[in-house]
Amino acid sequence: MNRVDHATGPADLAGERRVIRPKIPYVGTPVFLVATGNSDGSANLAPASSYWALGQMLVLGLETDGQTIENLRERPELTVNFPSGSHWEAVERLAALTARDPVPPAKADRYRFEPEKFAAAGLHTEASDLVAPPRVRECALQFEAKVRRMTPGWSDDYVLVEAEVVRVHAAAGIVAEGDHIDPRAWQPLIYSFKHYFDLGEELGWTRSSPTAPAVSDAR
Repeated sequence: MNRVDHATGPADLAGERRVIRPKIPYVGTPVFLVATGNSDGSANLAPASSYWALGQMLVLGLETDGQTIENLRERPELTVNFPSGSHWEAVERLAALTARDPVPPAKADRYRFEPEKFAAAGLHTEASDLVAPPRVRECALQFEAKVRRMTPGWSDDYVLVEAEVVRVHAAAGIVAEGDHIDPRAWQPLIYSFKHYFDLGEELGWTRSSPTAPAVSDAR
């Protein structure tokens, strides 16, 4: 791996250790907005951050008592939209909303019913090409996807959704030659222990990166 030479934060965090039990071990994952189709033809929008990808497959961890899962069971298409760091307040506005009516008992003290989530968050729809749910216009990176498998989680409060990406939309300003995303041109929103961040300053790159500068340029 190559690196940029600059300070990266506290010099030494390798001192004394404590045994703790965090409520959830969210070290840091991208925030994404899932758009799905409601039974009346309208769109639902929900924020989430349990995500990983392998090849063209996404694996999303979604709560069982949300409208998103209900929609995907009946209409297995979705868009996965990645907001930038500047959109964290819109994401947070969505975080207290649910399209389930009545609100599930487990969410009653934290959520309120809202059928028009795009408007409530200050976001806008954009038509998709290959799936019915819309994309989020404000997001620089948008995936259209189709569900290939849904697997109950080890506990009954989440479902693992495997979805194949069938089309990718990227803002022209973040695309590098060869259909690559230029990581220097875009700051996706990151969720870490219930706080929002962007990626911050670049530290380095793996030797297989197609967008890294030549070694001589980095010296």
